[in-house]
Amino acid sequence: MHKLAQTVLGYVRKHELLRAGDRVGAAVSGGADSVGLLRILLEMRSELGIVLFVVHLNHKLRGEESDADEGFVRDLAAAHGAEIVCQSREVSAYAAGKKLSLEAAAREVRYEFFREALGNLDRVATAHTLDDQAETVLMKLARGAGTRGMAGIYPEVSIQHSALSASHSAKAIVRPLLGVRRERLIEYLTEIGQSWREDSSNQDLRHTRNRVRHGILPRLEENVNPAVREALAEAAEIARGEEEYWAREVTSLLPQVWEGTESGGSLNWDRMAEVGLAVRRRLVRAAAEALGLNLEFRQVAEVLDLTAEGERASLCAGWVVVRKQGELRFEVVSDGPSDYRYQLSVPGEVLVPEVGITVKALRVKSGGEGYNPEHLLDGNHAHENLIVRNWHAGERFWPVHMKEPKKIKELLQDRHITGDEKKLWPVVANADEVVWVRGMGVRRDLLARGGAGVLIQISAIG
Repeated sequence: MHKLAQTVLGYVRKHELLRAGDRVGAAVSGGADSVGLLRILLEMRSELGIVLFVVHLNHKLRGEESDADEGFVRDLAAAHGAEIVCQSREVSAYAAGKKLSLEAAAREVRYEFFREALGNLDRVATAHTLDDQAETVLMKLARGAGTRGMAGIYPEVSIQHSALSASHSAKAIVRPLLGVRRERLIEYLTEIGQSWREDSSNQDLRHTRNRVRHGILPRLEENVNPAVREALAEAAEIARGEEEYWAREVTSLLPQVWEGTESGGSLNWDRMAEVGLAVRRRLVRAAAEALGLNLEFRQVAEVLDLTAEGERASLCAGWVVVRKQGELRFEVVSDGPSDYRYQLSVPGEVLVPEVGITVKALRVKSGGEGYNPEHLLDGNHAHENLIVRNWHAGERFWPVHMKEPKKIKELLQDRHITGDEKKLWPVVANADEVVWVRGMGVRRDLLARGGAGVLIQISAIG
C-alpha cells in the first residue's frame, strides 16, 4: 500500500468514516482530487472490507468538455472493475429556475444526486482536501462566521441527522482526504502514472473560491505563514470540537428558557440573563432553529440588543422577535412586505416588482462617458451573477461621501425613509457582501478606478 494511502487509512480509522461491509461510492468528477480519492480507496478496499462504486454527475455546464469528463470517468471505473452510478443534470436551467448562482446551483444539484445515490449505498466519499478546508474557513471568516462557520467541512455528514451526529449507522457523506494537501495528491498520481482531467472553470477568477485559491492563500503563505493552510485546517478542527461540546450544552439548557407555541415561541429573558453572552447567543440561534430559521450573527446580535418594551428585530421569511413582558417572542408578521431576492447577470437586468424598478448591470470599458462614476463597481468584485435584494438588519455600508461605514438602518433613517419603503429598500450583493445601495451608489472601497468596471443602473417600471 502506498504511503499516502496508509495516511488516509489512518484518518479514516481515526474518524470511523468507513467500516467493513459498507457500499461506498467514490464521487469522481475526473479532476486530480477525485481521481486521487478513487485510486486511494482502491488500494484500501481490501484492508477495510468495503465494496467500492464510482458516482459521477455530469453538470452539463461546459458542453463537450463535460461530456469528455464523463467518458473519462466511465473508462476509469471500467478499468478498475468498479460499477458506476452516473447521471446528467441541467444545472444552468436549475440555477435560473431557483434564482441561484451557478456555484450554488451546482452544489445543490450535486448533493441531491448524492442523497439519491445513498438509496443503494452506505457512504458517498467526496474528495475534499486540506486545501479545500483552508479555503472554506478563510472565506467564512472573511464573510463574518463564528465558530460554527470556522468548523468548516466536517469529515462526516449524516443525511438523516445533524452534522454533529456521532451515529455511524446513518447513511452519510464522508471526506477521507481532509487531512491531505492537494499537492501531495498530484505527486501521488504522478508516481503511479495516473492521468486526470483539468476543469477549465477552476481557473475562472470570477468565482470567489478560485480567487482565494490562486491569489489570496499563496500570498498569505509567502508573506504571513508558510503553513497557513495547515493552520486554518487546525482551527477548523478546534472549532468542530467546540461546536460538538456546545451542541450538547445548548440541548440541555434550551428547555429551561424556551417555550414553543403553535405560532412561534418565547425565550425567558430573566433566565437568559443568568448565563454569559456566548450562551445567550447560542440559545437565540437554537430557538430560531427550532422554528426552522437559520440566523446570521448580525441577526442574533439584533435580538439580544432589544432592551425596551415593544422593540422588535426583523429576521427573515416574515418572522420578527419582539421584547414583551420580560420575554423575547418569536412571531410571524403576515401583513407586512416580504423579502425578495433576484439574480442579476453581468451583463443583464432584472425586474424588481416589489419596489417598481428594473436593475441593470453593464460592463463599461475605460473611457466610457455618460454615467455617474459612483455607480461603477470594480470588476473584481462583480461575480457573473450578482444578487438584487432588500437589505437585512445589521448590515453596514460605506457611502462614497462618508469617512467610515455605517449601519444601513441608520443611513435610511438619516434620509427619512420609513415603513415598508425602508424594509424593501434595494441593495446589490456579491455573495453575502453588499456592494451597492439604491441612492448611495457603490461601496466606497469597491469603486472602479480608471473608468472601467460594472455599471449598476436603475429605472422605474412603466
